[in-house]
Amino acid sequence: MKVLICPQEFKGSLSADEAARAIASGLRRTHPGWTLDRCPMSDGGPGLLDALRQAVRADTSAAIVRDPLGRRVLARYLVVRETGDAVIEAAQANGIWHVKAEERNPLFSDTAGVGDLLREVLSGPVKRVIVGVGGSATTDGGAGMATALGARFTDGAGNVLPPGGAPLADLARIDWTRPAIFDGVAIEVATDVTNPLVGPNGAATIYGPQKGATSAQVDILEAALVRYASVVRRSIGTDIANLPGAGAAGGLAGGLVAFLGAHIASGFDVVAGAVHLAERLAAADMVITGEGRFDSQSLQGKVTGRVIALARALNKPVVVLAGSADPAFADVQTVASLEPDAGRAMQAAGSLLGELAASL
Repeated sequence: MKVLICPQEFKGSLSADEAARAIASGLRRTHPGWTLDRCPMSDGGPGLLDALRQAVRADTSAAIVRDPLGRRVLARYLVVRETGDAVIEAAQANGIWHVKAEERNPLFSDTAGVGDLLREVLSGPVKRVIVGVGGSATTDGGAGMATALGARFTDGAGNVLPPGGAPLADLARIDWTRPAIFDGVAIEVATDVTNPLVGPNGAATIYGPQKGATSAQVDILEAALVRYASVVRRSIGTDIANLPGAGAAGGLAGGLVAFLGAHIASGFDVVAGAVHLAERLAAADMVITGEGRFDSQSLQGKVTGRVIALARALNKPVVVLAGSADPAFADVQTVASLEPDAGRAMQAAGSLLGELAASL
């Protein structure tokens, strides 16, 4: 039996690579004769570097950048040897995992660290940068990123705005010249989020609560992003308000499009192509995938749903392991069935996931 193990991250507890290793460990205990092919997956958010590092020959580098609250943190990135492409996870800088729950500041967290990371990456001979977005603590439309690269955001009196999404409500002018280091460089945003920047399906409304924003703060951020999109259109000449995918990572994707001419692409397709997922699926007898929480959204373009669809198209049996699942999906096997206390389950996620896999 050849088993392809291709989970995404179990948010808050395990990276995609850690989840794949835990599943493989459990299977080896009870099925020592099976051949296991570990293939951690990502849609461009956290786990992108782990997925690609196992699939391509690449050098890992690191830089000191700012986190969502302006503190110095170490951020990793890859440079692919064959192509010279650089791959970064924006969440290495603006990820919500940098910020404890009691520290979250959804109105004023910003993406300056992503700009720091881009500047560091382009200190070398790079002609293409893949930016995985997702898992962010920020809702500033990428304004912090642009500021770190030289943009000036000012109010009607000419005062420079403080960091964060909320101050953009007072935005009147953007002064911006694209840095020369980006000349001839293609920027590709890897995400499977299709939300626009603003509106009922926009960055603030849909993702703000996940970052700790109250309903009142969501309204503040939505108004700020509407103002931001208007001034971006007037000052930069790019309309990102309703651009599909612009709302990813609190609007960072839209900011990358507006300020750096980035192209938004399917993060899953980028990773699937790099790891040769189609070929590995075809060679497998069974597929195991999973994520932290499996629900109806999992089947709407997320990694787990995409893997399920591809496997079923090849008539491969699929097993889904998850931290927890919507009761509507009775076939999904969950860590919660072994440990109903969510806190304890997340702390022992690796061993519990291994135990779940061993019971297959």
